[in-house]
Amino acid sequence: MFSHVMLGADDVAESKKFYDATMEVLGHPAGVMDEKGRCFYVDKGSVFALTKPIDGAPASCGNGSTLGFAADSPEMVDAWHAAGLAHGGRAIEDPPGVREGGGRKLYLAYLRDPSGNKICALYRM
Repeated sequence: MFSHVMLGADDVAESKKFYDATMEVLGHPAGVMDEKGRCFYVDKGSVFALTKPIDGAPASCGNGSTLGFAADSPEMVDAWHAAGLAHGGRAIEDPPGVREGGGRKLYLAYLRDPSGNKICALYRM
């Protein structure tokens, strides 16, 4: 359904440090910078990218938007959260843990990245 996901970042190099650490925990390779100063994470046909906004305005988070990353276990979600906090992320919402809804149990953790984007790691129980 999706070809790629791209988030805005005022300091792509700083955001790369954060995402390199959190993506490594999830088993993905480090991001690669291109000649335009964008950072790309490519794995198994999926593309996640960071860029300065093309219009020159400051990067901003989407109110109501969340980007979720799949994890293989609750322990991986916890490690992702810890790596994010150690690399400039900010904890938001409830601490990592089980959430129930719609007849499903999910193990989730939420962070704001260095640019303020809301992201989460999710394990479907």
